[in-house]
Amino acid sequence: MINELDDPASLHALKTFQELVKLLPSTEQAKPQILLLAGGIVTYRDDTGTEIVFRQESNFYYLSGCQVPGSYLVVAYQAGTSLAETPSVDLFIPKAELADMMWSVPPPSIEDAAKIHDVTKVDHPAALPGVLETLAKAYPDALCHTLPRGSPLFPSLPGKYTDILLTSGDKTLAVTDAYLLPALQRARLTKTEAEITAIRQANQISSRAHEVVMRVLGAAVRGAINKAEGAGVSRPLLPGEWLIEKEAEAEAIFVASCRREGSVHQAYLPIVAASTRASTLHYCCNDREFAWGPVKPHDHHNGNDLAHSDKHLDPQVLLIDAGCEWNCYASDITRTMPVGNGGKFTPEARAIYELVLEMQKESMKLLKPGLHWDDVQLLCHRVLIKGFQALGIFKSPSSPGSGSWNSAEAILASGISSAFFPHGVGHSLGMDVHDVPEASKPAVNPTIQIEETKGHESFYSFLRLRLPLEKNMVVTVEPGCYFSPHLIAPVRDSKHINLDVLKRYEGVGGVRIEDVVLITEEGYENLTTVLSDVAWIEGVCSGEL
Repeated sequence: MINELDDPASLHALKTFQELVKLLPSTEQAKPQILLLAGGIVTYRDDTGTEIVFRQESNFYYLSGCQVPGSYLVVAYQAGTSLAETPSVDLFIPKAELADMMWSVPPPSIEDAAKIHDVTKVDHPAALPGVLETLAKAYPDALCHTLPRGSPLFPSLPGKYTDILLTSGDKTLAVTDAYLLPALQRARLTKTEAEITAIRQANQISSRAHEVVMRVLGAAVRGAINKAEGAGVSRPLLPGEWLIEKEAEAEAIFVASCRREGSVHQAYLPIVAASTRASTLHYCCNDREFAWGPVKPHDHHNGNDLAHSDKHLDPQVLLIDAGCEWNCYASDITRTMPVGNGGKFTPEARAIYELVLEMQKESMKLLKPGLHWDDVQLLCHRVLIKGFQALGIFKSPSSPGSGSWNSAEAILASGISSAFFPHGVGHSLGMDVHDVPEASKPAVNPTIQIEETKGHESFYSFLRLRLPLEKNMVVTVEPGCYFSPHLIAPVRDSKHINLDVLKRYEGVGGVRIEDVVLITEEGYENLTTVLSDVAWIEGVCSGEL
């Protein structure tokens, strides 16, 4: 129930206070600062007693390392005192009741929790009012910080606790929810060594899960999945007899692989999209079979049928965007793999895959502290446009009847590439897959300069990170190329598009390649270990490797 980072909670608290003080008016910076947070609680489906899987609220876990539902946290800091070096951290966990022991795993004892967590003191919530009264009297001019009160986005903090602070002592203490969330998000934007270790572990587990799916596909191609007598008739199929013929079956194998390695949660709903459904960015239903049918004369013929199947798979891609958590830290990996055609990409799918891979490789060459993320987004559009011109999807000045209006720069300025690459190239990642959104894309952002050289404004509409990179940031690099009929419809008749060539590629659906990278002092480290080059992907999915 409890997982703790190697970092002490006080280190994260200190980092948060350092950011908090920067946000305060100068008249408030020297005052004692108190944080009061409620942890998440177990919730239930609608009006039933059916529990929804519990996952601790990220900010609470960041400051406590505690995953016990119904807990509270009080942290105190004051500049110029010993609390400035080591803030006091008091954790309050529920007392184990008989019903807890009967129905579920009870919370730990105070003694056990004190051994697990690096906090000043552990007690039960019944002791919280007394602690708050003591703090209010000891620091009568303190400023108490909470997460936004009344917001459905954060655990509810009972008003009785803030009332104690406001009515104890000489009543000069103030309570505010204006500063804590931005301070926490800014602190969480860069990661400590222990956080990086947790993210690396999540990515290694998820990388292996992606490879497991590919290898099951490859085993079927080479006829290596054999069913013993009675399998699927007088007894259920065993895991070694499973085929992947549906999106849901691929998802099940991915999630099972993560669970077998000790991961409790997926960091987000897995996206498992086959065929043209890969053009839907957050396709989470995962409820369709692969595309089946007779092999048409113009298709590449399947090298092998799936084992024990009299059906033929249409050549298609399978896009899997999925990643698990490790101790509340996320991974986020996308791989696009060939299905049918003997585990090999069609020429059209391979061309789009290689273009997206080039977009990612060129992006990674830029990565280092100080680089503005907008520059990576712009580069991806430049690479996409040149690649489309090489394939003939976009016209070039040398195309029949064309001219300078079809130059790469003219197409860039038109913004038409957003119809094929509509999302951002990546985002912050940490305790949440789209981590610290307000800090990653500030509402007031002096780092963004509106210039013509930055390309079309549509490139940045859905970009979740708009800052210069910093050492120890963790970000995803996830370019993609999609043939969504909804996005293409408004631009289909564009003077920049060769419609006959476009039609040849629309059946690909979509390709995305996503890795998680750590920004280092000189560049980056790729935390994702599953490979993505065409030879390896095809070798595994065809069963040749």
